[in-house]
Amino acid sequence: MTSPTSLDRLDAQIRFILEIDKLKAVLRQSWLLDGERRENSAEHSWHVAMMALVLAEHANAPVDATRAAMMLMLHDVVEIDAGDTFAYDVAAHADKAEREGAAADRIFGLLPADTAAPLRALWDEFEAAETIDARFANALDRLMPMLHNLHTEGRAWQANGVTADKVFARNQVIAAGSVRLWEYAKTVIDAAVAKGYLPQAPSSLGD
Repeated sequence: MTSPTSLDRLDAQIRFILEIDKLKAVLRQSWLLDGERRENSAEHSWHVAMMALVLAEHANAPVDATRAAMMLMLHDVVEIDAGDTFAYDVAAHADKAEREGAAADRIFGLLPADTAAPLRALWDEFEAAETIDARFANALDRLMPMLHNLHTEGRAWQANGVTADKVFARNQVIAAGSVRLWEYAKTVIDAAVAKGYLPQAPSSLGD
């Protein structure tokens, strides 16, 4: 017979699983490649986790692709409470860390402590972006929206008045996780500018 303690534990785990269903309702600025609708944060998390498994060979140093994928599956769970903060919204970023930290406390806190602790640790590691795995995961998180924009004719960039210099400045951190992917990201910027998807700013992008 299952003990009450085991039932309580399972109940907490199921409660967390049901709670994160809400991530499917959090819309991002990026559009699906078919242009039919904006993607949601659950879709984004799955997609970048797959990137980690496929592109690990391009990391600056040997990377644990599974750990990076786990971070990417978890990294946006906090948006259930905090919402998606658009990358180029300076004002919204002012309290982003505070909002997302509080959300992490609540959402991971739904789990039994011994399950919550390692998952929260992965979330914190991603946010700090100090380890090899976390820097690579962050690089992928920056690259994916660039790919979406290039293949949707800059739809989110244009809707939000984003210019090439802003895309360059925000995403050059990709190099910390993968110089190879940063070199590729710069070709994405160049292609988007050339095609008229991304307005060029007066200032030079540099090398």
